[in-house]
Amino acid sequence: MTHSLHHPFRGKVIIIGFGSIARATLPLLFKHLMIDVSQIIVITPERVSLPYGAGRIYPLALTPGNYRQILTRLVSPGDFILNLSVGVSSHDIIQFAQAHGALYLDTGIEPWGEACRDTGLSPAQRSNYALREQILPLKGAARPTAIVTHGANPGIASHFAKQALLDIAAGSPAAPLHPMRQTDWGELARALGVKTIHISEHDTQTAACTYRMNEFVNTWSVDGFLAEACQPAELGWGTHERCLPGDGESHTEGCQAAIFLNRPGASVLVRSWNPVCGPFHGLMITHGESISLADYFTLTDHSSIVYRPTVHYAYRPCSAALVSLFDTAGRNWETPEHKHILQEEIVSGVDALGVLIGGCAHQSYWYGSLLSITTARQLAPGNNASSLPVAAGIMSGMVWALQNPGRGVVEPEEMDHPRILELVSPYLGQQLGMYTGWNPLTARSGLFKESLDLNDPWQFHNVRVD
Repeated sequence: MTHSLHHPFRGKVIIIGFGSIARATLPLLFKHLMIDVSQIIVITPERVSLPYGAGRIYPLALTPGNYRQILTRLVSPGDFILNLSVGVSSHDIIQFAQAHGALYLDTGIEPWGEACRDTGLSPAQRSNYALREQILPLKGAARPTAIVTHGANPGIASHFAKQALLDIAAGSPAAPLHPMRQTDWGELARALGVKTIHISEHDTQTAACTYRMNEFVNTWSVDGFLAEACQPAELGWGTHERCLPGDGESHTEGCQAAIFLNRPGASVLVRSWNPVCGPFHGLMITHGESISLADYFTLTDHSSIVYRPTVHYAYRPCSAALVSLFDTAGRNWETPEHKHILQEEIVSGVDALGVLIGGCAHQSYWYGSLLSITTARQLAPGNNASSLPVAAGIMSGMVWALQNPGRGVVEPEEMDHPRILELVSPYLGQQLGMYTGWNPLTARSGLFKESLDLNDPWQFHNVRVD
């Protein structure tokens, strides 16, 4: 069934944080939610000017000690809180929103302050796994909808994964074609022989400008990227894996769907593939979907786990960001003095975002989007090829929440993926799915001999981790 791509909204939109993603999202909210500038309220500690003459701005930082007092003055039943901040607790804002009858969405589960970089906490405590475990107890109640981790990735990537499984199943007569419940999706993935899901992203955007020393350049939030880059590398841990990586650890509590490595995700290289460049090395940056997708596809039998795929992010940021990251690592992850988001300076490039499904009968299947900077600028002002998919994920999640207002806390995997893809597709450029014969052992052991299990290329500990 085709639905309207618009859902008029008459309440206030309270945006916490006003960086590049919040700015990129506004044009889509004006179009699809049909709001006007008077409905926008922005809370941010940074000095910003609001485009389009948008709404009211409160130049302050939300903290554990003041957020209730401040938000109580601003939030009414039926309003929508967008937490697009770095350092404002998703858990506490969700609880506040639901207690005050407001809807909620974020693009990643956030702690207060710089907890993700707090050396007083263990890697396990600083992980996305731990942040998600704080949110899970909030599920199950019939309260206003609060969508967590719904941008491009995490967010749209989970809907890509479901569509990819259906595409593969269409060529497999033994696979069920109409999964409805969570267990149906797990059964489908197992029937197809899926062992690994890479969230595979390669940003080729380039800019015609030079940069200062001690400057971090990126195509989206510098603070957001550095926060997750300094968290431990994390991945959903499949039942086909034979042993932990040398520096890998399991969690002692919770759903046990993921493990972590004792080093920052930005220092871990993993092999992946996409249609733009073919094979590439990506960074294993921690992301919520690496955990939630693995958990969603888990099958159990009398409390014993019988199936789960390995899931991880493989991110090749734009070249300028990669150089910035290398220099920042050389300063032991000290935040650079200068930060710069590339926008008008970008002269060419594509952001290829998709999922690579490994282990199925057809070897590997990639499904996702190829969005060029030219197309992004044509589709929505103030966007580049990295920001627009995130903005589309936010917009689609808001529309879905407004049409499903009493669902409580919801993760992307629990949403209707056809509806979300219907909403975001106009903003993703070219969407495609394709098979490839590539796997992580392709062309290995040429220059240097390695100990590899050639019978199972999708074993994680056989994937080079540098």
